[in-house]
Amino acid sequence: MEAATAPEVASGSKLKVKEASPADAEGPQASPGQGAGSPTPQLLPPIEEHPKIWLPRALRQTYIRKVGDTVNLLIPFQGKPKPQATWTHNGCALDTSRVSVRNGERDSILFIREAQRADSERPGPPQSIKLVDVWGFNATLEWTPPQDTGNTALLGYTVQKADTKSGLWFTVLEHYHRTSCIVSNLIIGNSYAFRVFAENQCGLSETAPITTDLAHIQKAATVYKTKGFAQRDFSEAPKFTQPLANCTTVTGYNTQLFCCVRASPRPKIIWLKNKMDIQGNPKYRALTHLGICSLEIRKPGPFDGGIYTCKAVNPLGEASVDCRVDVKVPN
Repeated sequence: MEAATAPEVASGSKLKVKEASPADAEGPQASPGQGAGSPTPQLLPPIEEHPKIWLPRALRQTYIRKVGDTVNLLIPFQGKPKPQATWTHNGCALDTSRVSVRNGERDSILFIREAQRADSERPGPPQSIKLVDVWGFNATLEWTPPQDTGNTALLGYTVQKADTKSGLWFTVLEHYHRTSCIVSNLIIGNSYAFRVFAENQCGLSETAPITTDLAHIQKAATVYKTKGFAQRDFSEAPKFTQPLANCTTVTGYNTQLFCCVRASPRPKIIWLKNKMDIQGNPKYRALTHLGICSLEIRKPGPFDGGIYTCKAVNPLGEASVDCRVDVKVPN
């Protein structure tokens, strides 16, 4: 929902001049030297101020309510002359039989007595996904559309794959409109799982169905005869070979943090912000590949600044590195 304001006064419009009279107690007085032909003093035009909306902190992220809950949103604003606020839902007028709006001198209030499923936005997940066939380096997938489209048209589907060795999900198709696809360029010797998200104008579905069967990319069996030798133990505790670097970013622009770690066996990577675990937070996207750890901060705001920590843990020990991220608002 968004608030719109009344049109601003054009810079080239004429100001109306009012003549002062003796009855105006606070008006300027004519000097004794002014005669009947002297020019009349002019009153100053009223001060104009561009409309501004002060969005409460609680509304700067996804606002979640359950079906049946009361929704009461108060949005403060200011401006001279007084702005006229209007509310819309997905670009359409509100249903006044369920929703009421009150506009005051300095704020606008939206009230919904009982929230309904129709007030939601993101689509539901596809109902099911099936691994149809595997051949060579390819796999064929099929799925069924979601029952709930979020009350708007679907923009398509996002298909992701993950191999069982790393467990990391990678996107292979975006804004895909069909309900079946072929995923190619799979690596021989790996086994893959797949999942599909539905997408509309408000974003991806919160969950995605995952294939029950794995796609096994077979490789020819090879027998190696090795000479007897003493095996060397390469196990070691985590050690960061490249630390995190402090950075300054601008509101609304994605930012990435990088560091490098060495350890055996492979360590578990944990990201923290101000010593708070941020794993699973959709605001952040964490990846680890060949010892390179990265964290993407999506469209940071002023409250996303702070101390970020990358922590690596394995059975032999743990290590961590910190950096400071400052988010500035452009002038």
